[in-house]
Amino acid sequence: MATIDLTHTLSRIRSRTAPDRAPWHGPLLVNSALMAALVVVSMVGMVVDDRLLLGESVWLKPAKFGLAFALYGVTLAWILRLPHRGRRATWWLGTVFAITGVADVGFIAVQAARGTFSHFNDSTDPVNEIGQQVFASGVPGLFIANLVLAVIISWQKLADRPTTIALKAGLWLAVTGMALGYLMGFTGPQLVRQSDGTVVGLVAGHTVRPGDTARDAAAGMPITHWSTTGGDLRIPHFVGLHGIQVLLLLAVALLALAPRYSWLRTETTRAALLVVAVLGYFGLLTLVFWQALRGQALTDPDLATAAAASVLAVFVAGGVTAVYLRARESAAN
Repeated sequence: MATIDLTHTLSRIRSRTAPDRAPWHGPLLVNSALMAALVVVSMVGMVVDDRLLLGESVWLKPAKFGLAFALYGVTLAWILRLPHRGRRATWWLGTVFAITGVADVGFIAVQAARGTFSHFNDSTDPVNEIGQQVFASGVPGLFIANLVLAVIISWQKLADRPTTIALKAGLWLAVTGMALGYLMGFTGPQLVRQSDGTVVGLVAGHTVRPGDTARDAAAGMPITHWSTTGGDLRIPHFVGLHGIQVLLLLAVALLALAPRYSWLRTETTRAALLVVAVLGYFGLLTLVFWQALRGQALTDPDLATAAAASVLAVFVAGGVTAVYLRARESAAN
């Protein structure tokens, strides 16, 4: 079976899509620029400000959210540049995402500067009460905008097959990750200390440890602060949200490796590998979600979790092997 000449294919894709390519989405780029600036400010804050929340710098959370939104904003802006139907609707959806993202992360930064908690804080001070209203309206805005974008994009071909598979699956992974974040609201109330040592109540938290009223203050992993003593719903939330970057990087890596490895040169083969990766990634998301719901730390899997992870690894390895053998067989014919 003849392989595709990548140079000819890529030039053909560029010539076909370039006239239809939209301008960069301004609000999303502004969003990402502001988030990047917040990351820089937060990194400086971590150096000059020694205040802590739950054993970590008060500025670590704004830094993590800023980085996540900066990456996702640029990714969405790139997707919306690709030729697709419904551009007016997707532009407005991207704008809603950009504005609500700035509002939500802005409140996280404000609370960090105040040395207190942004999420689930039931304090009655005016700044916190206003901020909780921002969250109550902003978070659904982020979720709905992303959901509708995923629905619109899912019915269209935006690029070559591997890239299209990666971005469509990635959008749905993000939707799933956002939806799983809502489950944190059902973990129950807890008491924690602000940076000044005073106790404040949170209506919910991140850690699944039934009956523990100070579970988020227990031991956590470095940087992420994911719990090492119980299940942590931030893990599936994180895995889902960043799946789109992982899959798109994989699509780029496969294309870059294609000239060197002949079995990767056909678009069909690379698309098949992306399908395996998507199934494996959804399996990973399911696994860490199941583990968290059972109150089990990521660093302390039981036999059932280890067995499920092994089955998932065998499935992915088997899928990659099957694609490889089929590609080699097709090339030989």
